[in-house]
Amino acid sequence: MMSLQGLTSVRAVGLSISVRSIQWMIAAFGKIPDSLIAAVGRFSIAAVFWKSGQTKIEGLAIDLINGEFHLGWPHLSASALALFQTEYKLPLIPPEAAAFMAASAEHIFPILLLLGLATRFSALALLGMTMIIEIFVYPDAYPTHGVWATVLLVLIARGPGKLSLDHWLACRFRASL
Repeated sequence: MMSLQGLTSVRAVGLSISVRSIQWMIAAFGKIPDSLIAAVGRFSIAAVFWKSGQTKIEGLAIDLINGEFHLGWPHLSASALALFQTEYKLPLIPPEAAAFMAASAEHIFPILLLLGLATRFSALALLGMTMIIEIFVYPDAYPTHGVWATVLLVLIARGPGKLSLDHWLACRFRASL
């Protein structure tokens, strides 16, 4: 039978191993490259907005994950216009203009994010769009919009990372100065 002192010693050794394991994991997590986080964030948030934009247009369909690929001249769908006239009633902006602006933004800024070009500006534009959606369209969707805002704020604050055209351009122009 083990004495109380022996049991305490075994528990202390076990606790010490657990603490060291946790400390090792935390240190390993801290070594995740910011560029990897930015690349995953850029891809993920771009996909959210691109997929939304695709629901607002006809004539162009690109979804590489589902294998849908149809090139054509994009135009606003009647259903998107109807949504902006009935459900997405934004103040101060006519529904036709709002629908066109939203569909355009949901295609242009995700492409820029994927390329890592004008990343901070693109993320800021999509953050503004997220705020408008949260305030005027779906105020109860704050958990989803909060996640979007967090990803966009990371991109605004930290930039696109090394796997981006922004980084390549910055290095190229710094070298020529």
